[in-house]
Amino acid sequence: MCELLGMSANVPTDITFSMAGFLQRGGATGPHRDGWGVAFYEQEGYREFKDPFPSIDSPVAKMLMNYPIKSRIVISHIRQANVGGVSLGNTHPFSRELWGRHWCYAHNGQLAGFKDQLPLTYYKPTGQTDSEWAFCWLMGEIREAFPQPPEDQAALEHLIHSCCEKLRLLGVFNLLISDSQHLYAYCSTKLAHITRRAPFGPAQLKDTELKIDFAACTTPKDVVSVIATEPLTLDETWNIMQPGELVVFESGELVTVRPSHTLPKI
Repeated sequence: MCELLGMSANVPTDITFSMAGFLQRGGATGPHRDGWGVAFYEQEGYREFKDPFPSIDSPVAKMLMNYPIKSRIVISHIRQANVGGVSLGNTHPFSRELWGRHWCYAHNGQLAGFKDQLPLTYYKPTGQTDSEWAFCWLMGEIREAFPQPPEDQAALEHLIHSCCEKLRLLGVFNLLISDSQHLYAYCSTKLAHITRRAPFGPAQLKDTELKIDFAACTTPKDVVSVIATEPLTLDETWNIMQPGELVVFESGELVTVRPSHTLPKI
């Protein structure tokens, strides 16, 4: 299986510490050697780096660790290929435009019968993965329901949650997706999150001998939430998500928790 990493913050924030542990799982402490990628939202801009090589050996990953980018929303992915070959075109995250916004998405899992069960409309994949196909289907569902940005954020959350519940019927579907303002995380089997705020303390990574004192690099007003397939630190308490649960973050705060509901048939 692939692994996911996401961040939502109330101020532009450096995610280098979490990335240092996460990227170790791409070939060092984990088997995810089939590519990696990361996307950053910066003001009105969107920046993306992807590489089909293992993150532990990637020159791009090394460059990023020495060139920390500050962002309010980050989505990253390390890949263990199951559908589609190892290539740049099959490497997450994927992005599409809707309402004049960059939507960014990454998926962990595997879906069966996705081409038959998920008819595509406006958006089409450029690669061969089940992940990108599901993203195109999901974006088409959102576009059809909301040609313009909805005034009711809860209605959009309900639609995204319902679509994820349908996708879970086809297999494993853990997801991170952002519209540049909110970060949505859906758990099919495995996701965890943590919110850090004052008073900040130290943390030790699980995957490498790196420790940080967040109090030395934050302000009392900072709020930062991190979402990952597996908890990244040894000495912090992470919230383990339940299957079928959708959570939504805005400016670092957990603003919505939607438990699983009855799974509809496609």
